[in-house]
Amino acid sequence: VQLVESGGGLVQPGGSLRLSCVASGFTFDFASYVMSWYRQAPGQERELVATIPSVASNANYADSVKGRFTISRDRAKNTVYLQMNSLKPEDTAVYYCSAKTPPFVRVQTVDWGQGTQVTVSS
Repeated sequence: VQLVESGGGLVQPGGSLRLSCVASGFTFDFASYVMSWYRQAPGQERELVATIPSVASNANYADSVKGRFTISRDRAKNTVYLQMNSLKPEDTAVYYCSAKTPPFVRVQTVDWGQGTQVTVSS
């Protein structure tokens, strides 16, 4: 699976950004992949921000972004989005999209995008 993120940039505190992740090269239906957004700030470990297990399943969020971020999937466009509102300086990081093979696949693999920088600063 190939993943290409876009939409990062510089934004002031309280502002919004929408990240996009276009996916290609699937073996199975895109809707069955577990899609996630992670982030990694300088000197810190990569952390899970949000996950959408499948089209019909509820998304899960890190406590630090609940109520501010929304993950969604457009099946027709093979794209996953991360809508980020009320951004804070501590949201500054490189954001990565990931695709995990469906749960019914015996050997699980995870693919990653190249990342997109988000900087929240006045």
